[in-house]
Amino acid sequence: MKKLLIFLIPVMLLWACNTAEKKSSVERIPEVEKILAQMTLEEKVGQMAQVTLDVITVGANQYHTQEPLTLDMDLVRKALVDYKLGSILNTAGGKARTLEEWHYIVSTLQEVAMNETRLGIPIIYGVDAIHGTTYTAGATFFPQQIGQAATWNRELVRRGGEITAYETRASAIPWNFSPVLDMGRDPRFPRMWETFGEDVYLASQLGIEIVKGYEGPNNEIGSPYYLASCPKHFLGYGTPYSGKDRTPALIPDIELHERHVPAFAEVIKAGAHTIMVNSGQVNGVPVHASYRLLTELLKEELGFEGLVVTDWQDIDNIHTRDRVASSQKEAVKMAINAGVDMAMIPYNFDFCDHLVELVNEGEVSMSRIDDAVRRILNVKHKLNLWETPVTHYSDYPKFGSEEFINDAYQTALESITLLKNDDNVLPLRKNARVLVSGPNANSMRTLNGGWSYTWQGSNIDEFVEGYSTILDAVEAKIGKNNVVYREGVRYTPDAPYWADEEVDINAAVRAAAGVDYIILALGENSYCEKPGDLHDLSLSENQVKLANALAKTGKPIILIMNQGRPRIIRTIEPHAKAVVNAYLPGNYGGLALAEVLFGDYNPNGKAPFTYPLYVNSLVTYDHKPSEKQDRMAGMYDYESDFAVQYPFGYGLSYTSFEYSNLVLNSEELTKGGEITVTVDVKNTGSRQGKEVVQLYTSDLYASITPDVRRLRGFDKISLDPGQTKSVSFTLKPEDLAFVNKNIEWVTEPGEFMVQVEKLTANFNYTE
Repeated sequence: MKKLLIFLIPVMLLWACNTAEKKSSVERIPEVEKILAQMTLEEKVGQMAQVTLDVITVGANQYHTQEPLTLDMDLVRKALVDYKLGSILNTAGGKARTLEEWHYIVSTLQEVAMNETRLGIPIIYGVDAIHGTTYTAGATFFPQQIGQAATWNRELVRRGGEITAYETRASAIPWNFSPVLDMGRDPRFPRMWETFGEDVYLASQLGIEIVKGYEGPNNEIGSPYYLASCPKHFLGYGTPYSGKDRTPALIPDIELHERHVPAFAEVIKAGAHTIMVNSGQVNGVPVHASYRLLTELLKEELGFEGLVVTDWQDIDNIHTRDRVASSQKEAVKMAINAGVDMAMIPYNFDFCDHLVELVNEGEVSMSRIDDAVRRILNVKHKLNLWETPVTHYSDYPKFGSEEFINDAYQTALESITLLKNDDNVLPLRKNARVLVSGPNANSMRTLNGGWSYTWQGSNIDEFVEGYSTILDAVEAKIGKNNVVYREGVRYTPDAPYWADEEVDINAAVRAAAGVDYIILALGENSYCEKPGDLHDLSLSENQVKLANALAKTGKPIILIMNQGRPRIIRTIEPHAKAVVNAYLPGNYGGLALAEVLFGDYNPNGKAPFTYPLYVNSLVTYDHKPSEKQDRMAGMYDYESDFAVQYPFGYGLSYTSFEYSNLVLNSEELTKGGEITVTVDVKNTGSRQGKEVVQLYTSDLYASITPDVRRLRGFDKISLDPGQTKSVSFTLKPEDLAFVNKNIEWVTEPGEFMVQVEKLTANFNYTE
């Protein structure tokens, strides 16, 4: 075994070292310290509490509010004056609100908080604005994060963050529970589409961009055009053992530090002001009760000085669901002592009563309370809430503007990923006659997915008038006379998201006789969080039945997958001449897809996850060598190959690219040094195109089994026909580091391979 070299890891990797703890030292802001010194225990505890808007409206209960929305001022005063709450979140009635409604809500709450309480501390209002300003009517919706990841375009992701910040501030809301930095490494997980995919480097890079988009290039969240971001869910939320939401995860320490921590480490370094906690358990411990994860790792080792907020009702879950606390009061004690600063309660005020008692009983220290409140007030101060507690929509003339729409549309265009194009069937000619079929063909709900006007993305008709479904966009592109629509299968109204039903498949088959091509839009209905759990990743029986019936017509099928996670298409994919993954592209996804299908836009999306071939083979691209073992000819025949439908980073174009001249400026990398990797990329086709140049490395031998390869860099370039560009990457020793058996980040001497497309070159790392 080669000699081990432990590096003095740069700041970005310091968090992973298991050396002496780095104690956090939260910034002391004079104005905040002055207020903190005056606060009673009850006022401090109130700042640590957050309820949902529904509980302070007329007709309030946990899931409903009376329309038109009106604040119940007695309930408002109970929350803000009696219990001195520091935060409100969410919409009411489970649906989007107008700019005028949001201004009424937030301004009324701030008036009470600042004028009817002893210290006049403003509230901080938070909302989930995850692909645009989710809960504001008329806001600009981008593709969901998984689609943004498919663009591999840092600039577009940052721009989406900037526009979301602008339009959320136009809604008078300064705090956004986004981005999701959980790793999308398990396609069964119902929140996979909220992630940036399976790779830690891609997620980290795009996480930095969206946080800078939300908070500004210098984290100037006091500006009325930026807001406080809230990366979530710290830590290990995206890979539960069962694949289901809010269920236990079993994550070895090596995996936890190497795959799950880095994206959070990067956004902390980028200045993110708040972080939300994982709702589940890791290795048997509810994360909300984990001192190791929330204090030792997050606040001390990572040096996070901001506000740590729970997810929905998760302190109660320590008692009611996870059963590690014998009472709700005990759960409060565990969570606050673990490092939680603010509780998303969200329905009652029991948390406040319990926490006051715990402090008076000596079970929670006043120093822990002061630390939490200091973090909360620091964020409020940096948001400039004392000076500008409410922003007004009249100051945001670009809300829903053509400029913003064009950016969202461009993001949708670049997200669309062409996975198969036999015989160059695409692009289709514009005088072709087409049959449009499938449950996703005429639905805005499926294009947007969850967190779109409503939590589950359902019941949205009042908000989506004027946008184009896939059917609408195809008709607009080639004319209604050239389009026949037979849905064949539809999602069952008022049923679980996964329920669909046959709608005269024979009619779709008959209609195919008179067309040249079939555009078959399959996938998933909208869902979010726990309601999106499933038992089988296979495409529904009705959708498979429709695909097989249409295949028998002999007409070329263009299969469109409109989905939040990769549903298994192994049996129907051979019948399709082309396959396009549209993900959840948002309100402009139908138009973008039509541009691609009919050749007005050259697709350039790349898969941000490995598309599985089988339900029992859910392996990521960065697997260990033993995941792929060739069959032993003449002896054994076994299914142990790396069997995938489409690989990570894959995506076709209507043009072709040639890679050549992979050059390393040195064959030896030394401690403190760097190697430059250069490659030429030429557009050898007949039309302009964009290409994502991807740099991978392989550690040929290591003290623990290395991954077969790892993404270390990417760059998206545009090339005209015949044009060549030289693309360069820099590799440093820390870029090759991994977490060893002692949970230390190390780079070991030895041979490494660089790969760009199919080109490879080797170099040695030496001390």
